[in-house]
Amino acid sequence: MTRKTRALREMWRVLRPGGRLLVLEFSQVWQPLRSVYDLYCFQVLPRLGRAIAGDAASYRYLAESIRKHPGQEELKLMMSAAGLERVEYWNLSAGVVALHRGYKL
Repeated sequence: MTRKTRALREMWRVLRPGGRLLVLEFSQVWQPLRSVYDLYCFQVLPRLGRAIAGDAASYRYLAESIRKHPGQEELKLMMSAAGLERVEYWNLSAGVVALHRGYKL
């Protein structure tokens, strides 16, 4: 999503009262693992993409877009600002992925 705020507001709009929104996204990895994760994302992943799919650039773009994605707390605040309530998140795989949940009450 390039317009995250707008997209979250639209998700809130189409939810029924009592509805739940789940967002599963790549996120900010746990700080002690960040340098190893960056090495994997920016060095290993593009090379694998080139070797397997013949396309290193797409995998480099994926790593860059993950880095630009809001962190867990920022996305939580964005969801609340869009109107969702009881927003919370869970880090999976040391924060490589996070699952956010919010309700339209």
